[in-house]
Amino acid sequence: MTAFGAFRRALLGAALGATLLGTPASAQQTVNIQAVTQPNPGIPQWTRVDIPMLREGLPQRSNGRIRVTLASWPERNLNGPEIVRLVRSGQVEIGAVPLNTVAGDVRILDMPDLAGLNPTIQQARRVAQALEPELNRQLERLGVRLIAMAPYPAQVLFCRDRVNSLADLRGKRIRTGGGSINDFVTAVGGQAVGIGFPEVYGALERGVVDCAITGTGSGNGARWYEVTTHMYALPVAWSTYGYFVNLAWWNRLDAPTRELLTTTFRELEDAQWALGDEATEDGINCNIGQRQGCSIGRLVENRPMTVTRATPQDLETLRGILQNNVLPAFVQRCGAGCAETYNRLVAPISGVRAEAR
Repeated sequence: MTAFGAFRRALLGAALGATLLGTPASAQQTVNIQAVTQPNPGIPQWTRVDIPMLREGLPQRSNGRIRVTLASWPERNLNGPEIVRLVRSGQVEIGAVPLNTVAGDVRILDMPDLAGLNPTIQQARRVAQALEPELNRQLERLGVRLIAMAPYPAQVLFCRDRVNSLADLRGKRIRTGGGSINDFVTAVGGQAVGIGFPEVYGALERGVVDCAITGTGSGNGARWYEVTTHMYALPVAWSTYGYFVNLAWWNRLDAPTRELLTTTFRELEDAQWALGDEATEDGINCNIGQRQGCSIGRLVENRPMTVTRATPQDLETLRGILQNNVLPAFVQRCGAGCAETYNRLVAPISGVRAEAR
């Protein structure tokens, strides 16, 4: 079943979901939710999932009791790193942001999506699920918790000039979302540059950066194909992101409301993982102008991009960068406790251990 089918099925069950709240909306207190979720209103994670399932679906499923004011980052003039702080302070009840973008506040958030860790989206989900209880144990000390995690399409390189291999990245200025992808860029001889997602288009256009890393479909939604020519389709990561809630607000909700929100966000999570998988190849096809296989993003017909696919050797090199560069740097930032958590929960899935150095 496609991602669209998954959340369409969820919305078709809205009438049944409303019964979770029991009595009519007029007899209960209205729950108003301020939510800020996606970095760009042009991406399908926003148009195909968040809008129908949160802005439209939750009011429908709650018989009008839950009202959601949903905004994308640009609508609130946000760049990402401040979103968890907004949730923690109660300025918004729900916020979504890639984990590596906010790992400066909570170091362990880098762990589910370390550069080179997950060669497939299926493994990325297994790792996220294995780590969720531990992440929440630490996040709840700060007054927030995760209610869902999801991926963007495979994180690849959009470049102004041709890139055929990792060796071609040496000396290039590469925009990243932060976290361990900075360690990957350094390991291949590039210069990591931190720029908020809404500002990347202009940075590429002006040549402030030579390349930028984002999802195959996310870059398409943000029209990066207008300011780049080549895509190096090495899946560096998945930009796994979290939907965070203010813990005090969450705990004040009545049990039926929490149950409905939990159910909705688990369905949303399923839809976003399915979409991330589907949109990965779709994003490549759309950016290179291949009509067959482009059904989610915008088909680029004027000056389509050129794609270089990752070779098995590239993937093996990426795994070596994880073991020799990314993991040691992460453990140095996060501490021995993070190494223990990684080896206990993630190494059995990845087959790569964090070794003492």
